[in-house]
Amino acid sequence: MENPLTPEVLADPVQLTRALVDIESVSLNEKAIADCVEEVLRGVPHLTTHRHGNTVMARTDLGRSQRVVLAGHLDTVPLNNNFPSTMRGDLMYGCGTSDMKSGTAYALHLAVTLPDPRYDVTYFFYEAEEIESRYNGLNLVAQAFPEWLEADFAVLLEPTYGIVEAGCQGTMRAIVTTTGERAHAARSWHGVNAIHAAGEVLRRLQTYEARRVTIEGCDFREGMNAVGINGGVAGNVIPDRCEIEVNYRYAPDRDPAAAEVHLREVFAGFEVTVTDAAAGAAPGLDAAPAREFLAAVGAAPIGKLGWTDVARFAAMGIPALNFGPGDPNLAHHKDEHVEISKIRDGAATLHRWLAPA
Repeated sequence: MENPLTPEVLADPVQLTRALVDIESVSLNEKAIADCVEEVLRGVPHLTTHRHGNTVMARTDLGRSQRVVLAGHLDTVPLNNNFPSTMRGDLMYGCGTSDMKSGTAYALHLAVTLPDPRYDVTYFFYEAEEIESRYNGLNLVAQAFPEWLEADFAVLLEPTYGIVEAGCQGTMRAIVTTTGERAHAARSWHGVNAIHAAGEVLRRLQTYEARRVTIEGCDFREGMNAVGINGGVAGNVIPDRCEIEVNYRYAPDRDPAAAEVHLREVFAGFEVTVTDAAAGAAPGLDAAPAREFLAAVGAAPIGKLGWTDVARFAAMGIPALNFGPGDPNLAHHKDEHVEISKIRDGAATLHRWLAPA
């Protein structure tokens, strides 16, 4: 297809957002959008561009004393009768408008239009953020070309509604299992009902008091919830096993090992199997580029209540934060949209931060 990312479109982050939204790129179907982005970046003389799978990386090499990363993912969740984009007044509707093609547009706009940033900049346009980690473009780059990720500071252009959301929570999933003894339902007293025993697990969750902690001035609130339950053998059998899936979101002052210890304390007496865990990220606001970025934003940061790829950078010792124009509460919704004014304000903020004095 003819590349819709024309020079006129690239010059305007609003037009660019709409053009990106109108290239369908549900997770694992990012080839078309990656092709368009790669074609544009390979034509920019001040950038060195590489591609790995459907992740495109471009970087300046100006000899600056520090390097920063701007990263945005190219994929979206599945379409839901919200493609292509539509405009209604100050609002742009469509799949990916908030999460996160409006943020990704920032990176592409600056990559093309800012040849002499005050830091060296590495731009990432990566695949498969919305699905399992094994497909995630940054994860794949970390395995194949870890040197691409090296930097002093990183900004993930996730939806934050124009404020800085620093760090992120860790997340852990576990199965809490109750057991019993099978019996005929007509003679239930001969057995022990494992589903009934799950009531105690649910009671502990219902009365759980979420911890609140302040880290570098950012408030994080933890949460532990049942997100699934599975049990039963047949309509005439007392079940001998029930599994409750629990999701624990924990503050970044805990690592996965400490989170697991706490989870097992909460469910003492039950079988607990951890099925997935990802570390969080501390806010990392002391880095010089972070302080200068906060000054450009002009508003106090808050803690990120959720997990994002900032954690991948934090694991490498690179402080990172989240900043983008979309409303995170609209991510993945059928009526997902972004405010035009938020796109323009955020683009101006990033330009103010990166443009030479």
